[in-house]
Amino acid sequence: MGRLKPQPFREIKRRLEAAGFAEASQKGSHVKFVRRSGHVVDTAIVPKKHDVPVGTLRSILSQAHIDLDDWEKLG
Repeated sequence: MGRLKPQPFREIKRRLEAAGFAEASQKGSHVKFVRRSGHVVDTAIVPKKHDVPVGTLRSILSQAHIDLDDWEKLG
């Protein structure tokens, strides 16, 4: 398992889409991604930045209910 490091928006978007998320909307510089599974809806808000900081990325993974091991496998 690798260490989390800042990642560009396009990489986060690619991995979220690989995990079944779809871009739902954008408000300002933040993009909302949604994944529906039956009655469960996961939502992740991602800032559209060149480098998303590690703390923000951890928050995104928490919102998306994706653990670090699974995130690394999506890479």
